[in-house]
Amino acid sequence: MYPADVTPNASPDLSDLPDVRTSPPPIVRGEPVEVSDGVYVIPDNRVELVPNIGIVVGEHSALVIDTGMGRRNGAHVLEQARRLAGDRRLYLTVTHFHPEHGFGAQAFKGAATIVYNASQRAELHRKGAAYVEMFKGLSAAAAAELEGVELVDPDLVYEGQAEIDLGGRTATLLAVGPAHTGSDQVVVIDDRVLFGGDLMETRVFPIAPYFPPYDVDVDGPGWIGVLDDLIARDPEVVVPGHGEVAGVSLIRDVRDYLDYVYAEAARLHAAGLSADETAAKIDEQARARWTTWERPEWITLAARAFYAGIHTA
Repeated sequence: MYPADVTPNASPDLSDLPDVRTSPPPIVRGEPVEVSDGVYVIPDNRVELVPNIGIVVGEHSALVIDTGMGRRNGAHVLEQARRLAGDRRLYLTVTHFHPEHGFGAQAFKGAATIVYNASQRAELHRKGAAYVEMFKGLSAAAAAELEGVELVDPDLVYEGQAEIDLGGRTATLLAVGPAHTGSDQVVVIDDRVLFGGDLMETRVFPIAPYFPPYDVDVDGPGWIGVLDDLIARDPEVVVPGHGEVAGVSLIRDVRDYLDYVYAEAARLHAAGLSADETAAKIDEQARARWTTWERPEWITLAARAFYAGIHTA
């Protein structure tokens, strides 16, 4: 819940976030690429605020995973899904409620059966309006894509786990939050392909949406535990929220980084360092250790989030 003195339309300070004002417009482009039998990805091409989009085609139904941000991106994804799926029944789900992943859903209303977990729906209701305003403040291009956006409720809601039979192909939806958000979801296709959303990125420091007092739901130990469980599943193909498609080693890399941040935050907290001092030290060390990863602005937010969790435990 928002604190009593914070309205849902309020937005946090954006000064600590990556500066995307000169980035290319956040528009989903390109053709779907088949990464496994019947499983396609429209790649993000490493464009800021564009996610990897999944389209899974079975014998009688197809599932779309994430939409891009706003009506135009949602309509483009729907067009690509229709091109691959023909007259098959369409389902839509999103990995989490953040705007670049799910705020194109209005294009699918009436065209697909929309499926969220119960926590996703609740988090969308609590925070969706504030995130629209926050993302509009990131850049003029982001604001343009979010103009007139409508937040869409699901047609079906599940708790814990749900399976969608696509015909010869099964999509398993797993509610795994709180981790990156309070209501993360992963999608597993036939125990082979994992869509992980922003639980993992390729060569990008994991996104920690820690914006007190507006949003403090990121959960360090929970996130690490989720990644441990996903590693144990040993998927053949891993589709991250952003960055190139990879294998299970990607999950291990992200897990090792998060474990490092959490362990350091605990150590420095026990040594009496403040949150600011802890974040600064972790930032310096992580930049030197993960030199090929982009968007180091997320390091201090992760450190602050994990420190806060330790401090209140």
